[in-house]
Amino acid sequence: MAYVTLTLWSAEEMSDEMLATAQEKYVPMILSVGATGVQMVRTGEATMCVITQYADAGAAASAQAKIAELRSQASSEFTMTMDGVHAGEVIAAG
Repeated sequence: MAYVTLTLWSAEEMSDEMLATAQEKYVPMILSVGATGVQMVRTGEATMCVITQYADAGAAASAQAKIAELRSQASSEFTMTMDGVHAGEVIAAG
């Protein structure tokens, strides 16, 4: 069964450069550790969420050490704070 993680982030600011770096650097890095998809959604002027899809809970668990490193790197590079993490199996989709 598919598995998803959702992280909530806030930043001091979200510049065009930051958004470009997220697309060009972090999306490929997340995919390279086993994610089947990733979406970064701007939820406010200085907030966003990252929705990461995996084939199953096992794939998500296998990726978590690398994902933790990427989160730490993003926090430092962009002066961001991770405000929350949610995760679980997909129970319905369209």
